[in-house]
Amino acid sequence: MDKTSLETRPYEHVGVLGGGAWGTALALVAAEAGRRVTLWAREPEVVEAINARHENERFLSGVRLPETLSATGDLAGLRDANAVLVVVPAQHLRDALGALTRHIRPKLPLVLCAKGIERGSGKLLTEVMAECAPDASPAILSGPSFARDVSQRLPTAITIAARKQIALRLQATLGHPTFRPYASNDLTGVALGGAAKNVYAIGCGIVSGLGLGESARAALLARSFAELCRLGAVLGAKSETLMGLSGLGDLVLTATSPASRNFSFGLHLGQGRTRHELTASGQPLAEGVETASALVARAKRQDIELPVAEAIADILEGRLALEAAIPRLMARPFKSE
Repeated sequence: MDKTSLETRPYEHVGVLGGGAWGTALALVAAEAGRRVTLWAREPEVVEAINARHENERFLSGVRLPETLSATGDLAGLRDANAVLVVVPAQHLRDALGALTRHIRPKLPLVLCAKGIERGSGKLLTEVMAECAPDASPAILSGPSFARDVSQRLPTAITIAARKQIALRLQATLGHPTFRPYASNDLTGVALGGAAKNVYAIGCGIVSGLGLGESARAALLARSFAELCRLGAVLGAKSETLMGLSGLGDLVLTATSPASRNFSFGLHLGQGRTRHELTASGQPLAEGVETASALVARAKRQDIELPVAEAIADILEGRLALEAAIPRLMARPFKSE
């Protein structure tokens, strides 16, 4: 087998850590690309439903799953996987990796599929993984994608960042006619884009909920992207990454669609509901809620000003009234774009 063939040889057995909607959708992608898939889920009823009825009735109902996709509640079930997609909420990543690494071999490709910044430390998820799984081969998957769209075989394109050979093999592993991965080596840019867009999507939802008009939302979206690029440049992200699928592409999708959990959270907040109501047990998880303050704190450590993100974080933390946010932003000193 020549070198090119080795570099593009797919990983035949894919593990998935996390049995929510996005984890299940990615497990389906891998199975439909011809891989054997083992999905770990915390909930016994999810494991039972997938193995007995080939459906994740709790998180992705109505989607038939192939028989090449099996579920387990035992992390040891991922031991034989050739690569593992890590699809857990951002604020639980550290604990999840601590548990997983006891069951996997060194150098195994671990693909982050969550989006956020660790609250408290202000670390990107790639930095958390470097600390918790230093012997793994790191990768990250992100881009404009909804689990329901992916599970319904609607055309989707995403970015996978990793060392070149691993990125190419992951492309071959997951790519098929309705799911197109683009390869990158910019883990920082992909991680930052996926995290920040959730914060800005909440802001755009608030603007819509307050009835401030499409012009205001477009302006907020554009200034949000400027902030993302400003911080990205200091952290070492590539400009082409932030202009691509995992940056601008994901921001546009998440900040404009009612199907986005973060946009929807902001929309309901702007319409008068409270953070307490929207984060109660059983409500959809909006990762941007926990990421907002962490994003602002990380930027301040880098001496970067993010006025839009700061306003969103202050609203979420109860330091700024909704009706005062836009006047605060509009009253800032005039500057060049």
